[in-house]
Amino acid sequence: MNFALIGAAGYVAPRHMKAIKETGNDLVAALDPYDGVGIMDSFFPQADFFIEPERFDRHLDKLRRLAHSRNRMGERKVDYVSICSPNYMHDAHIRLALRNEAHAICEKPIVLNPWNVDALKTIERESGNQVFTILQLRHHPAILALKKRVDSGQKNQCHDIDLTYITSRGKWYHRSWKGNVEKSGGIGTNIGVHFFDMLAWIFGEVKENRVHLLSEGRAAGFLELQRARIRWFLSLNYEDVPGAHKTNGKRTYRSLSIDGEEMEFSEGFTDLHTVSYQQILAGKGYGLQDARASINIVYDIRNAKSEGLKGDYHPLLKEISLE
Repeated sequence: MNFALIGAAGYVAPRHMKAIKETGNDLVAALDPYDGVGIMDSFFPQADFFIEPERFDRHLDKLRRLAHSRNRMGERKVDYVSICSPNYMHDAHIRLALRNEAHAICEKPIVLNPWNVDALKTIERESGNQVFTILQLRHHPAILALKKRVDSGQKNQCHDIDLTYITSRGKWYHRSWKGNVEKSGGIGTNIGVHFFDMLAWIFGEVKENRVHLLSEGRAAGFLELQRARIRWFLSLNYEDVPGAHKTNGKRTYRSLSIDGEEMEFSEGFTDLHTVSYQQILAGKGYGLQDARASINIVYDIRNAKSEGLKGDYHPLLKEISLE
């Protein structure tokens, strides 16, 4: 298959290049307004590269028309467009892919708002091509084992969960598009969406979604699902990393406690993009409807009013200022 890539200079782009390479496919074109993309030489040095989206779109259109005119569909036509651009551009870039008769493989969050999912489903039907998203936690061995355990357990059992994710970021983060709520969706969307997707996938539909803290660098709340009561805490602040982890030089802390039992899933993320691509190419990828629950959750978080220390809140909130 022939792939194109949007967002070649981004943090996650090399995982997509690696996945394209390891699944035996070819990257024929890439786009990024920043031209420091030497990483491409490690994977696809022959790929055409563009810094203007208009010329990239024209190139895809030209390849498509050339394939049609020669009646040799698939020889150089782009079959998939992988999208690693900033969150707020995902919707437009998915449309670009579908317009060029290609399937889209988009990083999470696939879109920022629930109504964007509905609009894309309409365009997907019209184009005859599909939109896939990368939900790599659904392929993590520890998460798969947890889902199997929950699915085989008592159907009326409701689990108590504490989710803590602290991934410290420097001042650059808040000056970039990631620090702009309108572009990133805020902290709950930008760093939390894959966790909320994983939890909803395992524990079912949302019954209650409350927010205790919502700021530029922290967010916390209570999420009740069909089979789980979840206290969650997200942070970009280094000072929130537990002392023992700081001593070991770590700037990230990830914890998932289920019914008082700590679940370890810090390792094993390296090849999950390749697994995601393998599933997509085998016709088993996750699409728009699969992403809907998490998009609804983070949209509601982003638009909620912070309640402060009320109800069942995450224990870390006692240790920080809510001002």
